[in-house]
Amino acid sequence: MKKTIITLVALLLMSQALWAQHAHFTASGTIEFEKRVNTYALMKKEITPDNEGFMKPMFDEYMKNNPQFKILKSTLSFSANKTLFIPEEIELAQEGYWGLGPLEEQNNTIYTDYSSNLCTAQKKVFDETFLVNDTTRKIKWKITDETRVIAGYSCRRANAVIMDSIYVVAFYTTEIPVSGGPESFNGLPGMILGVALPHENLAWFATKITDTTLPPNTVVAPKKGKITNNQKLRETLNNATKDWGKWADRYLKAFLL
Repeated sequence: MKKTIITLVALLLMSQALWAQHAHFTASGTIEFEKRVNTYALMKKEITPDNEGFMKPMFDEYMKNNPQFKILKSTLSFSANKTLFIPEEIELAQEGYWGLGPLEEQNNTIYTDYSSNLCTAQKKVFDETFLVNDTTRKIKWKITDETRVIAGYSCRRANAVIMDSIYVVAFYTTEIPVSGGPESFNGLPGMILGVALPHENLAWFATKITDTTLPPNTVVAPKKGKITNNQKLRETLNNATKDWGKWADRYLKAFLL
């Protein structure tokens, strides 16, 4: 019996060694993301007993002519423990009253160096562009046992709360040993390939991953914009939206995400 146990342990160690020998880790390449916005859910939140008389018919008409989910694309390039997140520019459709709000757009180009934990975010805020230089966002993640496959990579789920009230569900893979992700999401032991903000009706998920050596100077920080940091940008936004009432929270979430 003792010899059998020793043999099984030896075989297990050998199989783990062989797996480690042949395992492939993606250290450089590109990730294509889709941001999905549940427009129906967001619009329903704007309908109240005070305005449903005219808003409800408008919403019903919108549903007849528009899909439930708005899809926006972006690319994350990564190399040498650095990432560059770039949204794909699109021509926004005219949608009448139900125009796109800031949470339903993509306003950020973000460069992050995880060796130094420094981030440069180019943010389009209304008619102005800011260049926000600061440290990476610190997120207190709770890793779970739930797993799923995203774009061919095995991922594990983690949960967190950011900006005091935004609940985040993320899926990361250790097969890409870079602690990054779309937008400013980071801090897990591998690349984040999926992020959902359930209460904000938003999600980013990888659709394609290309394992390739990137040309030099591909992953570099944006340079255009009014230089600031996170604290000063928050102060600027608070001053600009101080008289906006309940609408201020929606815009602050979007621009500070």
